[in-house]
Amino acid sequence: MVVRNRIGKVAFLSTYPPRECGLATFTQDLVSEIDRAGLLHRPQVIAVSDTRYNYDEPVVMELQQHERNNYRDIAREINRSGLELLVIQHEYGIFGGECGEYLLDLIDALQVPLITTVHTVLPNPLPKQREILKTLGARSQKIVTMARNTVDLLKKVYEIQPDKIEVIHHGVPFRVMESREKLKEKYGMQGRQVISTFGLISPGKGLEYGIEAVARVAREHKDVLYLILGQTHPCVKREYGEAYRERLLDLVERLGVRDHVQFVNKYLTKEEIIQYLQLSDIYMTPYLGKDQAVSGTLAYAVGYGRVIIATPYSYAREMLADGRGLLAEFADADSLAKCIKFVLENPDKKKEMEQKTLSIGKTMMWGNIANQYTRLFLNIIEKSQKAGVAV
Repeated sequence: MVVRNRIGKVAFLSTYPPRECGLATFTQDLVSEIDRAGLLHRPQVIAVSDTRYNYDEPVVMELQQHERNNYRDIAREINRSGLELLVIQHEYGIFGGECGEYLLDLIDALQVPLITTVHTVLPNPLPKQREILKTLGARSQKIVTMARNTVDLLKKVYEIQPDKIEVIHHGVPFRVMESREKLKEKYGMQGRQVISTFGLISPGKGLEYGIEAVARVAREHKDVLYLILGQTHPCVKREYGEAYRERLLDLVERLGVRDHVQFVNKYLTKEEIIQYLQLSDIYMTPYLGKDQAVSGTLAYAVGYGRVIIATPYSYAREMLADGRGLLAEFADADSLAKCIKFVLENPDKKKEMEQKTLSIGKTMMWGNIANQYTRLFLNIIEKSQKAGVAV
């Protein structure tokens, strides 16, 4: 219900569309849902830019990622703006300097309360990475993490006070979808057992092992189809072009599985992502990095109750616990293939895993997540006002 007297002026420091990255989409979804709830003033965004973008509302300021002087300039502008809370979406790669150290200049000059949402929590950080997150932890009123597996790391590695740490799931957009079979028919995939992977493509995604696994499965299951959904990550493309995608395409040809692997080379809209997930029988993330604490793509798959096969990176271990999916070995096509075959050959187990996954997925819809953030924001603002100090 929208109320007449909104309170609390909040701004988010983050990448934002049209910049193409998962963090930008996350912030857009969160800001939109908080605004829809109507309890806060319309949230604002301070967009982190690495090149020229044409932003629309709610972007009110723009931070030039690689211009160090701009960080203090933006802090001063925030201080004059009447904002009551700044929410930093933190990822090392989106801020300038070594490991994003320019951000420390901004928070050093900031005079309004601060909350940080962490999107990467490394168990063995570089000294500079540890310094940055430790400083953010000391300076922030709260640190929000999207996975319980990171709480001990935040306390022990980054020395963040336990009472500052909040766990709020990654959000998932809610849509009423057509049935799996109707969507398969719409996309010309009727009669196929569909496995999908989506997101910006880069070598760390381990897609070559997914392709090799599907090649093994296709020998017995002629109806299997693996969808690799998404374009090459812009940063990877700028530095290396399409070399990784071309290697994957060559692998498909070499293994003779052109009829079983399909690439959709574009930046997917949320509607497309959800439709592809809804028509999938299995969602697979064969990632190579064991320390990945959060995955937005995996969160989406959980939200829509898909059977998930993943390598045992941190977030996957947490989200697939209690029978909500299957874990394969890292960099091991045979292990992935074994998991795929188990799902395809055991429909009752597949249905059971889908139901277990959907039970937690329902709690991750953006409306629920935005309400949790809103309550947190209002609590911080109220405490700051009662204290009569800015920080």
